[in-house]
Amino acid sequence: MEEKRTIEGRRPVLEALEAGSKITRILLQKGSSGKLVTEVLALAEKLAIPIEYRDKAAFEKLAVTRNHQGILAETSPFRYTPFEELLLARREEPPFLVLLDHVQDPHNLGALIRTAYAAGCHGVVIPERRAAQMTPAAVRTAAGAAEYLPVAQVGSIARCLDQCKEAGLWVYGADMGGETLYPKGDYKGAVALVIGSEGEGLTRLVKEKCDYLVRLPMRGKVASLNASVAGALLFYEVYRQREWL
Repeated sequence: MEEKRTIEGRRPVLEALEAGSKITRILLQKGSSGKLVTEVLALAEKLAIPIEYRDKAAFEKLAVTRNHQGILAETSPFRYTPFEELLLARREEPPFLVLLDHVQDPHNLGALIRTAYAAGCHGVVIPERRAAQMTPAAVRTAAGAAEYLPVAQVGSIARCLDQCKEAGLWVYGADMGGETLYPKGDYKGAVALVIGSEGEGLTRLVKEKCDYLVRLPMRGKVASLNASVAGALLFYEVYRQREWL
């Protein structure tokens, strides 16, 4: 039997309710108040979802993250989308996928998902081993985007890149040694962007699979940017080219 998971934080819980996620109950820390809490309570009542109140000490034992904001929802385990379904879905615009090559920090994962969704990405792909997964911390950092943007979990990012190419996507990898500055890439067609891990960047095999390696210009003595920051710049370049040009 699958274990339940928790969604923690006021905005993530509200987004989960609005997205129609199957929530079995909501737990609220006694004394919690505010606009978002009021909205959560109203929507939970409308959906006939039970609400239980706990004092601070009891609530702290139930919460998984420190930034729970006095509210959590119990729901079914996170549903990963099959990669093939994500890759071959019919859309009104060319596919835009993001593949994460062993990003380790769940907060970076959540931030990348949040920004990718805001920039019009159609799906995110993560490896099932040696990488951050869709934990409560990642879901909370995504601030609701995880309830809308499909996330696929796969055995090999390199193998997925082969499938992307077979489906007609051009693969761009973010690499500080890339020959091309990132705004010079052409992202208006079908594209897959690959973001590497925080410490190592892209793995050798994944780098070899990329059609293009693009870099961000850097000044000063800092060697690279945080994975979620680098990803945000690339995602919004895709958005800019598709929406503004």
